[in-house]
Amino acid sequence: MTKLILVLISLITFSTFAGNNKGDKVNDYAVASLIMGINSNNFGLRTSAAYMLGELKCEKGVIPLMRMLKSENREDARIVAALALFKIGNAKGIFAIKQAIKFDQSERVRRLCTNFYHAYSEKSTVIELLAHR
Repeated sequence: MTKLILVLISLITFSTFAGNNKGDKVNDYAVASLIMGINSNNFGLRTSAAYMLGELKCEKGVIPLMRMLKSENREDARIVAALALFKIGNAKGIFAIKQAIKFDQSERVRRLCTNFYHAYSEKSTVIELLAHR
């Protein structure tokens, strides 16, 4: 069953990149499938779905990713959620990363969230400086 779900999500995601003529409908279905994947009991599916939401810079995935960052049991899954939130760049997601720096139990998660937060801050500073030229 899990393999079937992985194959379905892969096919939907692939069809998103393949340039299907159905427009945004395919994207909505892919995003819905990825969000369902985050809520799965399968660790690999959860982390893969979170990673793909980040790669797609999907704003609709921010809240589920924030939930994953806060409540996931495994630290590597929390790290993937933080990375996806960083890639999306949404202010709410960046704030969740900042909170994880302070409150996550894992030193590894706190350190990587610190790196993501600083990279985001530096990127924002460079963009602001270029805008004022």
